Amino acid sequence: MDFVAQFYEWGYVGMFLAAFISGTVFPLSSEALLVLLVNSGFDMAISVAVATFGNYAGGVTCYYIGRLGKPEWIEKYLKINPEKLKKGISFIQRGPGAVIAFFSFLPIWGELIVVALGFTRANVWVTNIFMLLGKFVRYLCIAKGVEFFM
Repeated sequence: MDFVAQFYEWGYVGMFLAAFISGTVFPLSSEALLVLLVNSGFDMAISVAVATFGNYAGGVTCYYIGRLGKPEWIEKYLKINPEKLKKGISFIQRGPGAVIAFFSFLPIWGELIVVALGFTRANVWVTNIFMLLGKFVRYLCIAKGVEFFM
């Protein structure tokens, strides 16, 4: 929670940075920061927008790292197990394709999904639209939950 408190001090900029970092393969609780901001009186719409775009930017970073197509880099720098990457690629090629990017908000699996989409060169427009939509829905649900319980 110490990281969350530090990012909180930076307000919306901190929200963007925390969401960006958590949108990559580094674990950080951007959701906790969003709850803290909304509960502290920060504008909900701005907080959700900043969190969404920060997390989306982190996801796009993962997509393009995957698109580089170097499994050894993915393993070395993103710490994604090559076997899990192969399974993710196989799953995407068998079925849902780029629309699976909607679930990029899932902890642990989200980054794997996006990296695998990049690796398979999934349609960049469909990937981006569904990734942005999924991340927005997640943050909106969290913020509305805070509003409901406040």
